[in-house]
This record gives sequence, structure tokens and C-alpha cells, in this order.
Amino acid sequence: MPRRLSLCPGPTVAPVPFGDLLEEVGSTGLFQLFSTVLLSIPVLLLASHNLVQNFSAASPEHRCHLVQLNASRIGQDAQSDICQSFVIRQSSPDANGSTPCHNGWEYDRSVFTSTIVTEWDLVCHLQSLKSLAQSLFMAGVLVGAFILGDLSDRFGRRLILIWSLLLVAVMGCAAAFSQNFAAYCVFRFLSGVGISGFLLNYICLSLEWVPTKHRATVVSAQSYCSTAGQLLLAGLAYGIRNWRWLQLAISAPFFCFFAYSWWLPESARWLLMNNEHEAALRNLKLVARINGKAAAGNKVVLEVGEIQQINVEMLETQRGGKSPHSCLDLFRTPGLRRISCCLMFVSFSMNMSYFGLAMELSVFGLNVFLVQLFFGAIDLVAKMACALMLTFFGRRTIQAVSLILAGTFLLLSLPVPAEMSMVRLSFVVLGKGCLASASMCLYLYGGELFPTVIRQTGTSFLTVMARLGGIVAPVVLMAGSYQPFLPLLIFGVTPIISGVCAGFLPEMLNVPLLDTVEEVEERWEAKPKAAVMH
Repeated sequence: MPRRLSLCPGPTVAPVPFGDLLEEVGSTGLFQLFSTVLLSIPVLLLASHNLVQNFSAASPEHRCHLVQLNASRIGQDAQSDICQSFVIRQSSPDANGSTPCHNGWEYDRSVFTSTIVTEWDLVCHLQSLKSLAQSLFMAGVLVGAFILGDLSDRFGRRLILIWSLLLVAVMGCAAAFSQNFAAYCVFRFLSGVGISGFLLNYICLSLEWVPTKHRATVVSAQSYCSTAGQLLLAGLAYGIRNWRWLQLAISAPFFCFFAYSWWLPESARWLLMNNEHEAALRNLKLVARINGKAAAGNKVVLEVGEIQQINVEMLETQRGGKSPHSCLDLFRTPGLRRISCCLMFVSFSMNMSYFGLAMELSVFGLNVFLVQLFFGAIDLVAKMACALMLTFFGRRTIQAVSLILAGTFLLLSLPVPAEMSMVRLSFVVLGKGCLASASMCLYLYGGELFPTVIRQTGTSFLTVMARLGGIVAPVVLMAGSYQPFLPLLIFGVTPIISGVCAGFLPEMLNVPLLDTVEEVEERWEAKPKAAVMH
């Protein structure tokens, strides 16, 4: 017999036991499989948009166009400075010398036929502009996190996800057809906003349709897709050597993602929490039909039909006349304030160290293509190990231990002599792998700790802190010019501190997702009471 859902009389409304509803219509059926797969496919190309400038902005060998060439008079000095043109004046040989490259550059096109560097001559004094383009893309992701996280909690996960996919498709393709560098930067910035909107919603929409015991499995699978995307990008860049076609190849598929995303239903959990009961019941009935439980879906609809009897006055009484939830709710109550502050510091320190190490690895002089493949494989192995341990040891333990281990490995690399570069590299690789595990755990843990009513707002703050960490990482690396040990010291100490902070978070292993701020606070207050009783 299906479980009857009851509403307690009085000024407050009993929380809807969504886990019971999900079990009735099927919590691990075809719907969950299809929706997880459809949401995971675009993840394969997320890494491509994040890292595409490693290839589309590659700087090939180049030199100035030589003026008045005379092969018998040009020696090594003619190419001693790639930013200077060696001019030979036949009328006055003593006046030969170097001048700025007014006539443009000649590029080695044996590896890449075209990049934004060769397209717009982003070399010498314009070399920093390619970094500006990447920074503007990251700024777009940060701005999107600020704006779209709150909108997702207000207007739903599905709506923001759909239009974010369209934004990535349109702006990514527009970047491929840019006629000048300024337009390219604008389109990359806007595609970053769209990437942020998808990032914030695809995990959340997946988590809210799966049962508690399978949340770690779903997030792990999607995290594998993100890592596999790094390998996919390397393959695409190897086969497509023109930056415009490469940009188009990673952007055009998002039109397909946009088209089929209309099939994805809105989270019934979010709909129930926002008093849209008819829509929630329609979606639950759809899920039941896809999972082969149409009869059970009809019974659930009949049983929860009384939810529609709740009037607006009772809902306002429940909320105490408060305005809709906002980002202030993350810090207004003690339980959520601790969760928010701890997770934000974890996100910042973890990403600062991760991106800092990705930049620092180039000093080992390895082939860039092999480095990307090797460290992508290391990340994949680390995430697989993390997925297994999350099931047995819980989120808090894995989050704390992985961060502390990452910092420890990085600190152990400091006293290693420079001539033992492979030993030092091994410690750095282990540290980076632990950071990859911590990253996957945070995707799951953050989505579980924040309640449904502000889940996307909380996740957006974590995304903002992650991007800030990526921005700070180059500044930390600059400190190495004063004291070579400082970057690794900072990258090692901060994860250890954040790992200690993670130890103060509540465990979410086998705990149902919480829907309201009040539920979070009640659970937080119950923890010290249970500790006193024991």
C-alpha cells in the first residue's frame, strides 16, 4: 500500500516527505538513468570551454618580417630578437639595426594552422591579451554564479539550465566567427556566464531526482565525465588545428543539448517547496509512467491531492510573512552560517592550490600534450578511489582527509633537492590527485548540506569562491620570484587549514536532503544534544 501523506492542522504546514513520494514513483528507474545520462553528456564539453585556449591561443614560433633582405649580410643577429626587425640599409651598412615589427610577423604553422595569436598578432607587447581573454571568460563564470544561482532558487533549476545551454551554444559559435579580438572577448565572457548556469544546475537537478543511497554514484559519474572531457579536448585539438573550427566544434553541440533539455522535468522537490503542487504532481506522474509504475503514480496523485487545499494565508503564516529566500539566509542562522563559511573556505583554498599546481607543473619541462593526458588520468583514478570511499566513510571524513593529505604531500615536496625533480614531481602529483578527490566530494557535499530553498544560492557562492581561488593562484606564484618556496608553502598550508574546517561540518551519509532552513537548524541543534546524551 502506498504511504499516505498527511498535513497537520494548525498555522504551520508539515514538510512533504519527498523521499516517500520518490520511492512510490520509482527512485532508480529508467527516468533516473536517462536524465542522468542526458545531463552528463554536456559535461564532456565543459572542460573544452574552460581549457580551449591552451590550443586556440597557442603561441607558435614567430619572427618579424625581415626588411630588405640580403642573404649575404644577414647573420645570427637578424633573428636574435623575435620582437625586433633587423633592417639592412644597403646605402649605409653601418646604419643597420633593429626596429619594432611594423610589418607584422611570420608564424610557424606546422602545428596549428591558425590561433587567435596568429589571427590578431597577440605577441610581444600584445602577448598579455590572450591571458586577458581567458580571465574575461573566468569573470563570466563568476558573474553567472552571482546572478544565476539566486535565479535558480527563485524560478527553478530547469529553466535556468535550458537557457544557459542556449547561451553557451550561441555565444560559443559567435566567438568562432569573431572579426576582431574585442568581439571574441565579449562572446567568451557571455559563454562563461552560460557555463556557470549549467554548472550550478546540472548536479542539483540530478541530486533532487535520485534517492539518498545513489547520490554519491551519480555525482561520481558526472565528475568522471568532466575529467574525460580533458582527454576529449586533447583529441579534438589534435585533429582540428584551426582555432575557429575548434571553437565551433565545442560549441555547436550545445544546440542539441538545448533541444533535448526541454524533455527534462523540473525538480518536483523544488516545485513542492515553492507551492507549485499541480506541476509537481504532473512531473511525479511522468516519472512513474517512464519507470513503469503508472498505477502507483495515479495513487500518489490521489493521495497528495489534498496538498492543493493549502491556501496562501497558511503559507504566509508558515513563513512568518518573510520575503522570498535570499543569499542572506546563508549567514542568518548559526547552523547555515557555519556550513556556508566552512564550505566557502574549502572551495577557495582547494581551487587556489589546484589551479596553482596546474600552472606550476610546466616548470618540470614535460611535453604539454603528455602532461594533460597524464594528469587527466591521475585525476580520473583519484576520483574513482574517492567514489568508493564516499560510500563507506562518509562525506565529512573524505573531504577533510583528502584536503589534509593534499597539503601534506605538497609540504613534503619542499625539502626535496632540486636535482631530485622526479621525487618532487611525485609528491606534487599525489597532492594534485588528493585535490581532485576533494573537488568531487565538494560537488556532492555542498549540494547535500544546503537546503532545497537556497541550494542553488549556496552552490553559486561556492562557485564564486572557486573562481576567486583561481584568480589568486597566479598572484601566489608570483611570490616565488622573491622566495621560491613560498608558492608550495601556501598551496600546502591552506588545504590543511580548510581540511580542519571541514571536520566541523555535519555528516550527510545516508541522510535525506533537507528542504528548509528550519530543518537544517533543527538537525544542527540535535547534534550537540546527542553528544551530551552519549
